[in-house]
Amino acid sequence: MRIFTMFLLCFASQMLVYDWPLATFAISSSSDTDKLALLALKEKLTNGVSDSLPSWNESLHFCEWQGITLLILVHVDLHGEIPSQVGRLKQLEVLNLTDNKLQGEIPTELTNCTNMKKIVLEKNQLTGKVPTWFGSMMQLSYLILNGNNLVGTIPSSLENVSSLEVITLARNHLEGNIPYSLGKLSNLVFLSLCLNNLSGEIPHSIYNLSNLKYFGLGINKLFGSLPSNMNLAFPNIEIFLVGNNQLSGSFPSSISNLTTLKEFEIANNSFNGQIPLTLGRLTKLKRFNIAMNNFGIGGAFDLDFLSSLTNCTQLSTLLISQNRFVGKLLDLIGNFSTHLNSLQMQFNQIYGVIPERIGELINLTYLNIGNNYLEGTIPYSIGKLKNLGGLYLKSNKLYGNIPTSIANLTILSELYLNENKLEGSIPLSLIYCTRLEKVSFSDNKLSGDIPNQKFIHLKHLIFLHLDNNSFTGPIPSEFGKLMQLSRLSLDSNKFSGEIPKNLASCLSLTELRLGRNFLHGSIPSFLGSLRSLEILDISNNSFSSTIPFELEKLRFLKTLNLSFNNLHGEVPVGGIFSNVTAISLTGNKNLCGGIPQLKLPACSIKPKRLPSSPSLQNENLRVTYGDLHEATNGYSSSNLLGAGSFGSVYIGSLPNFRRPIAIKVLNLETRGAAKSFIAECKSLGKMKHRNLVKILTCCSSVDYKGEDFKAIVFEFMPNMSLEKMLHDNEGSGSHNLNLTQRIDIALDVAHALDYLHNDIEQAVVHCDVKPSNVLLDDDIVAHLGDFGLARLINGSSNHSSNDQITSSTIKGTIGYVPPGRYGTGVPVSPQGDIYSFGILLLEMLTGKRPADNMFCENLSLHKFCKMKIPEGILEIVDSRLLIPFAEDRTGIVENKIRNCLVMFARIGVACSQEFPAHRMLIKDVIVKLNEIKSKFPC
Repeated sequence: MRIFTMFLLCFASQMLVYDWPLATFAISSSSDTDKLALLALKEKLTNGVSDSLPSWNESLHFCEWQGITLLILVHVDLHGEIPSQVGRLKQLEVLNLTDNKLQGEIPTELTNCTNMKKIVLEKNQLTGKVPTWFGSMMQLSYLILNGNNLVGTIPSSLENVSSLEVITLARNHLEGNIPYSLGKLSNLVFLSLCLNNLSGEIPHSIYNLSNLKYFGLGINKLFGSLPSNMNLAFPNIEIFLVGNNQLSGSFPSSISNLTTLKEFEIANNSFNGQIPLTLGRLTKLKRFNIAMNNFGIGGAFDLDFLSSLTNCTQLSTLLISQNRFVGKLLDLIGNFSTHLNSLQMQFNQIYGVIPERIGELINLTYLNIGNNYLEGTIPYSIGKLKNLGGLYLKSNKLYGNIPTSIANLTILSELYLNENKLEGSIPLSLIYCTRLEKVSFSDNKLSGDIPNQKFIHLKHLIFLHLDNNSFTGPIPSEFGKLMQLSRLSLDSNKFSGEIPKNLASCLSLTELRLGRNFLHGSIPSFLGSLRSLEILDISNNSFSSTIPFELEKLRFLKTLNLSFNNLHGEVPVGGIFSNVTAISLTGNKNLCGGIPQLKLPACSIKPKRLPSSPSLQNENLRVTYGDLHEATNGYSSSNLLGAGSFGSVYIGSLPNFRRPIAIKVLNLETRGAAKSFIAECKSLGKMKHRNLVKILTCCSSVDYKGEDFKAIVFEFMPNMSLEKMLHDNEGSGSHNLNLTQRIDIALDVAHALDYLHNDIEQAVVHCDVKPSNVLLDDDIVAHLGDFGLARLINGSSNHSSNDQITSSTIKGTIGYVPPGRYGTGVPVSPQGDIYSFGILLLEMLTGKRPADNMFCENLSLHKFCKMKIPEGILEIVDSRLLIPFAEDRTGIVENKIRNCLVMFARIGVACSQEFPAHRMLIKDVIVKLNEIKSKFPC
């Protein structure tokens, strides 16, 4: 007998969650039955894809195949049903198929595996019921089925398997009662039934499981109360989670005796009464969540338990929000553990001032004490909380100025100070909080003009609420540079002037509220280009114009309020104007026409629709060869920006455009140029995304000699390409992109690929992702361009083998093309773009092209980076990235940036793996890049 142990792409972090011991599966070296079973298993689980499990072939004895002994196939993109042939592996002890895409029911044939000790099928798409025959598997110790689509009830037959130590059925669709018989499993250490539809009372027998360390029943429909003798029921408990149920009763004081307790969560139930003052005994407590209950009796002593919690020196999360606690916020808050990173006390009746000692909680990442009765000023010490990502002080009685120390909160992403009595202006120091995404100062007494520079640096803003204050002056034109802005609310202030034209660039806007101000002039037609708008309110101003017919184009618009202005002329009838309940036109005396339900007078002379002036968003723009000839000074060499495989690119200008344009003139003598033109026009013409190069129009005409002429007109990118930024040390000059900028560029390109692969009806494979096709605007925001090689595939979210196109003509660019892929008749798929993207990341990291002379047959950019992670990371990175810690004496900056670089390199290496199935998903890439930005502000 030969014994083998295997770990095939099994991530240690996923396996160690359940504290796996080493296990083996013994097989006979001459068993044809085992061999046939394993080959059938491969065929079923991999859909016959040759790249998967490459060592499982006839050239090797099956005892030498990877993964035979421990059948652990984790996160390898397995599809289909679990084959019944697995039941032939009668000596199998461990079956772990975690994190794949397996479907169907759990095969009955597993009952033949009488030696089975661990069944781990979590994070798949399995259906059917939890099999009752599990009750016959007498050796079973681990049953882990969480994260599937299982239905039905929990089988009571599990009571027969006395060896069970771990049961995890969380995140399914199970219903019914928890079987009383589970209380017989005296060896049970881990029980997780969270996130199901279980109902009824928690059976009292469960409280006999004295060996339990993990008890998770959260997010179900269970009722009842907790036993008074919790310390006797669960003397070894470490994690207790029963939140989001229908439990009631008082807080058992015996919990204070659970000395091993680390996490305690009973949130979103109906518990009541007071919290005992003895919780300080829980010296290992890290998380305490009693939010959304009815705790507190309205007395002055409701919050006294907080004093005892200051003895819990490991406490990192304290959530007591949405209860009935009454009491004063005392200085003792500064005594909490410095490990505390989340403090939530909102929606109570807490009064007093915010203590200066709040600044001593230096590791806080989330602070929410909103919706209480706090008063006084915001303490200056708030600026010491440099790790804060979210600060919520809304709906209190705070007054005075916003402290300038807020400038120290440089990683803050959410700031809510709304519904207070704050005065003065918004501090200019806010510009240093460059990671802000959500800001609300609404419903205060703030005043003054808002200078442009106050928000110009906040390029990540998603929504900005300044409504119900006394702000004056014009709406800042620089709001137009907030390209991610989704909600802008400025209503009920004293803003004057016109709506700034720059807002035309905010293509992500879903809500624009400008009502109740002193705005005047015409309603700008560019509002019709804000295609994501759902709410538009410009009521109670002094606009005096006709209603732009461009507003008919806003197909997502649900609410339009134009009331109480001085509008006149014809009311459109298309789009939102066809829904009388969605529009408000009251208080405009000179309107006519519209749909009959508006009961407006007919227009005696139909007003002429004036064409809107051409703009960068004008989809109807038409240009001729002559227009482009004049725009480029006769295609002068002085206007030439560069040349590629299919043509040349010129800079030019058109009379009605304020900004320059880029014109790609196709060289039609080059083979494939005409197809490239059609592909690029077809691809870009239908796509709208902030990180794609914007196509303005296509021109197919003849030149002055009567020859065919084809050109594509783009928005000009002032900072040219990433290629020039990284490598061009002459001519245009090399811009020293810092690490933050490189991470932002990587995110921009990732968002573009995510859009192309997943967010449009017919997915697009770019096929030529490389630095020269990543163009940078004024603000170093990246835009993916050059879709001359792009190919459409069917479907957008999940690409099967049928969603791919085989083409022997697609070449791409050497160094960025996946090994053995394009140009060999191999299917085109999004995974090819992921490979190219991974190489692009490694090029940004190292400053070296994949075709650099140092790379040969045995050494590639991918291998070069992989072998230097993590210890040798500083040896391979672009030396310009090391400048920030060249003079760092403490090593703090160096360690921070080193960690950034290692994470960034790992993403690039993971994306550029040789086999497509091993590469990262683009959505996971985005998550990891954002994690770098949040954990390691560079």
